[in-house]
Amino acid sequence: MKAIQYKDYGSSDVIEWVEVTIPAIRNKKDVLIRVQALGVNPIDIKIRMGLMKEVRPVEMPFTPGGEASGIIVAVGDEVSGFKVGDEVIALTKTNAYAEYVTANENFLVLKPQLLSFVEAASIGVNIGTAQSVLFTAGKLEKGQRVLIQGGAGAAGAAMVQMAKAIGAYVIATASGNGLQLAKSLGADEVIDYKLQDVTALVKDVDLVADTAGGEAQQKLFQVLKPGGTLLSIVVPPSKELAEKHQVKASFVASDISAKTLENGIELIRSGTFKPIVSKIFKLREAALAQDLLTAGGLNGKVVLTVN
Repeated sequence: MKAIQYKDYGSSDVIEWVEVTIPAIRNKKDVLIRVQALGVNPIDIKIRMGLMKEVRPVEMPFTPGGEASGIIVAVGDEVSGFKVGDEVIALTKTNAYAEYVTANENFLVLKPQLLSFVEAASIGVNIGTAQSVLFTAGKLEKGQRVLIQGGAGAAGAAMVQMAKAIGAYVIATASGNGLQLAKSLGADEVIDYKLQDVTALVKDVDLVADTAGGEAQQKLFQVLKPGGTLLSIVVPPSKELAEKHQVKASFVASDISAKTLENGIELIRSGTFKPIVSKIFKLREAALAQDLLTAGGLNGKVVLTVN
């Protein structure tokens, strides 16, 4: 089969289009999936650049990719919830940039019929991240005010929709076409972070969900009410600023599994959640796709297709 691999850390130049053996099922709870599409995530780039090697070292040559959609072609002896022919979304953690991939059944969900394979490949990490930030860590409830920094990005767009679905008051930062996108997804207020000062426009927020990081993160402490919470999926927030503003702040490492997708998948089936795909590339164009994501400014998810 064809796959994307690299033999050393570095820029996108290390990425190779190679022929490898179709993976075998080694765990009785695993399935083998013929991949149709797969999502491109920031962590794919961080791993490739060696930024994660202290906490997530990988064995070279390495095939990246943490999420895919496809069709089950074989199942392990103890798989009980899925069968050959099922169309699924798989949270693979690695190895999804390939024509075939194995995954444990605890990290699979049936693909909603109303979604294409491309749309299905775009939601797993986003929904799992939104669930982890907003509800597992953030304890967001109906009627609370949440600011989503980067509300038109891949994860941010999922957060806007899932926060709105429970009845939260949603404020999203974005720019350009992302302003209208965030509004269309349900944001009650949208702020152009390039032209407007969020600290002058927003106060007394219960929860800040930061998907952007950088210097902008430090300003976000000012919009929280005392006792509020700032959670980031990018870099750990300042403990000193948290103490100064009498709020809680922490980095969230998303716990993404079939269980954390349940809420989002139900919202998709009810028509409350819409996948947002920004750009589609062929699998062999993985380097171009990752470079586009690195450049930033995208609204929605970058997806690779196998066929």
